Amino acid sequence: MELQQMRYVVAVAETNSFTRAAERCLVVQSALSHQIARLERELGARLFERTSRRVRLTPAGEAFLPAARQCLDAAERAAAEVAAAVGEVRGRLAVGLIPTVTAADVPGALRDFRERYPHVRISLRVGASDDLMEQVREGALDVAFLGLPTTARLPGVAARELVRDRLVAVVAPDHPLAGEPAVDLRRLSTEVFVDLPAGTAGRIQSDQAFAAAGLGRDVAFEVTTADFIVRLVAQGLGVAMLPAAFVPQLTGVTTVEVTDAPARVEYVVWNRVGSTPAAAAFLAVLDIPAGGEAPVWAGRGG
Repeated sequence: MELQQMRYVVAVAETNSFTRAAERCLVVQSALSHQIARLERELGARLFERTSRRVRLTPAGEAFLPAARQCLDAAERAAAEVAAAVGEVRGRLAVGLIPTVTAADVPGALRDFRERYPHVRISLRVGASDDLMEQVREGALDVAFLGLPTTARLPGVAARELVRDRLVAVVAPDHPLAGEPAVDLRRLSTEVFVDLPAGTAGRIQSDQAFAAAGLGRDVAFEVTTADFIVRLVAQGLGVAMLPAAFVPQLTGVTTVEVTDAPARVEYVVWNRVGSTPAAAAFLAVLDIPAGGEAPVWAGRGG
């Protein structure tokens, strides 16, 4: 069994095509097919079902794929560790971030990192804090930038608090609240809301604040991205609450201070035990020691 055979299997599984997999792996299709067939003979099981219209994993292929990915990741990490031992950072860097991150200039940090370590391949994933933190725990992400309620715990990851920020109300320009200097949660509770899905970290901070005040509210629209929340608010479909540091970049909506607004904390997190040389180098670019947790790095207090 060879690593190249595993790479071919992963490529076919991800593209659902021997032709596209061969193009990705920069080999002719016959060579790729031959190597996969050779591997199947060695394993004594077919990994793919092939028809004229589609290619899909067999049950044996489904069982083989995760282990193949782990082997490839381990091999790549071994090569990266050797390179780091002789003073060169290689391999991959997977970074996750929420759309509303404001405490760190992630594009700027990636630019500086790329200038210093041009041989590292970088992937960037945008998602919800809960999902990103789980991916860091599992090793699918090296580093992630999160926004969490002040009550949140971060088990299984190393973390650095970046900044604390308060939420503000965001309304359409012609909304009755648009001309108000400030509003409280009781007044907001009478409005229809656009918010993130229930149970997500970005939603919990608002839910907890209304609950603590003994108030309910009507979340009529649940949206997975902050930019679409803003688009619905601009259409007058509801109001929203977003981080104060994030809203200056928005257009088509009006911001109103909330006197008893909830706070949120932005963190950078990384794998506590499995940090790669590339991850350690990226954290160093951010002036964060990968060997341990630390207090506030940058940003406003609050």
